[in-house]
Amino acid sequence: MRTYLNNHIWLLLAAALLLVGAGCSTTRRLEEGEVLYNGLKGVSYERPEAESLPEGLRDNIKEAVNAPANKKTLMVLPLGLWVYNNMGSHESGLKKWFYNKFAQEPIVVSEIRPEVRSKMIDEILDNNGYFRGRSSYELVSGKNKRKAKIAYTVNAGSPYLLDSIGLLPDTCHLSHAIDSLARRERYLRSGERYCTDSLQAVRTRITNSLRNRGYYYFKPEFIEYLADSIQKPGSISLRMTLAPNMPKLARRRYSTGDVTMYVFRNEGGGVADTIKMQRGTLIQMMPSKFRHNLMDECVTFRQGKVFSVRDMDRTQSYLARLGIFNAISIAALPDTLAAEPTLDVAISCTFDMPLETSIEANVSSKSNSYLGPGLTLGLTNRNMFGGGEQLSVSLTGSYEWQTGHGSSSVFNSYEVGLTGSLSFPRFIAPKFIPRRKYSSNWTRVSLNADLLNRPHYFKMAQFNASFGYDWMSSRFVNNNLTLFKLTYTNLLHTTADFDSITAANPAIALSFRSQFIPQMSYTYSYDRTFRRDNTVRYTISVAEAGNLFWSIYEACGKKGEKKLFNTPFSQFVKGTAQIVYGRRLSGEQWLWTRAAVGAAHAYGNSSQVPYTEQFYCGGANSVRAFTVRSIGPGSYRAPKNDVNGYFDQTGTFKFEFNVEYRFPIFGPLHGAVFFDSGNVWLLKSDPQRPGGELKGSKFFKELATGTGAGLRLDISMLVVRADLGIGIHAPYDTGKHGYYNMESFGKSLAFHLAIGYPF
Repeated sequence: MRTYLNNHIWLLLAAALLLVGAGCSTTRRLEEGEVLYNGLKGVSYERPEAESLPEGLRDNIKEAVNAPANKKTLMVLPLGLWVYNNMGSHESGLKKWFYNKFAQEPIVVSEIRPEVRSKMIDEILDNNGYFRGRSSYELVSGKNKRKAKIAYTVNAGSPYLLDSIGLLPDTCHLSHAIDSLARRERYLRSGERYCTDSLQAVRTRITNSLRNRGYYYFKPEFIEYLADSIQKPGSISLRMTLAPNMPKLARRRYSTGDVTMYVFRNEGGGVADTIKMQRGTLIQMMPSKFRHNLMDECVTFRQGKVFSVRDMDRTQSYLARLGIFNAISIAALPDTLAAEPTLDVAISCTFDMPLETSIEANVSSKSNSYLGPGLTLGLTNRNMFGGGEQLSVSLTGSYEWQTGHGSSSVFNSYEVGLTGSLSFPRFIAPKFIPRRKYSSNWTRVSLNADLLNRPHYFKMAQFNASFGYDWMSSRFVNNNLTLFKLTYTNLLHTTADFDSITAANPAIALSFRSQFIPQMSYTYSYDRTFRRDNTVRYTISVAEAGNLFWSIYEACGKKGEKKLFNTPFSQFVKGTAQIVYGRRLSGEQWLWTRAAVGAAHAYGNSSQVPYTEQFYCGGANSVRAFTVRSIGPGSYRAPKNDVNGYFDQTGTFKFEFNVEYRFPIFGPLHGAVFFDSGNVWLLKSDPQRPGGELKGSKFFKELATGTGAGLRLDISMLVVRADLGIGIHAPYDTGKHGYYNMESFGKSLAFHLAIGYPF
């Protein structure tokens, strides 16, 4: 086996040496008159008008002329071509394997067909209004005339503009509707550049509107354009007309007829049960569980109403969001016996399996840089009461350790949690609160118990119960309102090290005490992509704790510290905001920026914000040049001999800013270069942490900054990320002067392994 591998190595070395000294050998087997294709030289534009070419036109031209060239391996050497030209397929043994493995047939210019690609450029120019534009190409050779690159030259000329637009004669309802819709189109205006793609988009939009106005069988190709470029040189006189072969069905405006909904069992069969509902007839195969009034809630068709494709889409969406069907189909069929054009609607739904069990082994990555394996056992009933109610129970266990420079095994921990939740696909609320039928509404009730063990410090149990709503107010906006969440934390066990920490710092002790946290919160999320090149996401969240209970106690005359079930409860307000903007630079190259800010303030019944609600900085999703909780608050730095300073590195105000350039490398492997800055501060001074208080005059100086690079392995739904951060500026005194004040380059490095993108 070793001899076999050595032969491989020597053969590769020999091939590389031969390639260096045999440049012409890659063309030896080319047929007479053939030229080896060495790639695209480029696309040049002759006329000055090319500088103002519309966005995307240059990309379309480049896409038309791009063709894969002969591959180069061994850095810049065409090993595959050399093997093809200098070794034959008749070889045997190791040489035959080497030939089959590495040989590459040459790509020649005749296969690229540059004359056809030049005609494609001309067609692209014509479709975009550059009727005078023409292109050409030439072969660019070096010393070896049998190798060449292709250079294309484009003479775009001036574009033709729309001059006059003639609409349909107003002779019927269909023509009147098309004219009305066409007048609203911004593109159909004098002075706009002629573009076939824009014209196609116009008639597609008009068709979609017509199909929502009863013209179910109308298609975009039934609208035609007649363009005249002779009447006025350099301009286009455009006239809209209907296709002469348009069928009669497309000219008819339909109303909605009978609506019938069929509900089938997952296993098939059953006895049909027919029920007359407000919106139509329900035929349900029994035995099965289905709340009958869901039909009136989900079906948007009304008998006698003008037929609309939008009603088909909405009904499909409303039924799908229930999560209880594995197949949904909606068919519209003409009623041939009706006096007026009518479409009968048949809705067919097949139940999914109601119970789902899952066993999931995973590697979890948290924002605090904890990484480790986990196991989740889950059971879900997707149709608990026949109305799409989801009952879920999950048991989770995980073991975690912290990543990043300076992390220690003393922070390794395990966590066990049990969660039960019941979700209703609608609002459960008093009738005076309006329901939003057109959006996805959920009411969620959950219970959770969690045990967290940090062996060298503490063991903590946490219980919480919550009730809230999720709904989408538009395609891009998601809302979450938690009307009530009660959390109880209890320190079951502490070590001597942890006791010494809390004894030395009363603020830490108060934030870790056993307490109730009664909360209300609201989160607004906006996520939208513009033209596939710009993505904006921002999230705003506000939360308060204890105010309701405090007000009740105050009204009852209770003074001093107030308790719930003989245990103090927290009182604070907290707000966070984050905006993420992504810009596509070229292809799959993106520039992402993120800014995040947060503040929390304790008052009334509390002097400190609970430790679990405070902010921290550093780690895999923050300032990656520093490990989690290793910076802040402000310019404070825990003494080097204090190994427990980890617990001091939190604050009640946070600011972070990140810039990341992401680019593809090969297949699922992607790379990134980033810059991070941020820190946390205290809104109240703490004598135990000097320099931690937020002060405007020191804000920018106390921002930790760092840069670095990373790799991402993007495998379908899973992204494994490795980032190496390099510190630039530490907010605390390092003994070094100047903005770059890191103690040493080696100590400024931090490595993070995580799951998912940082933002």
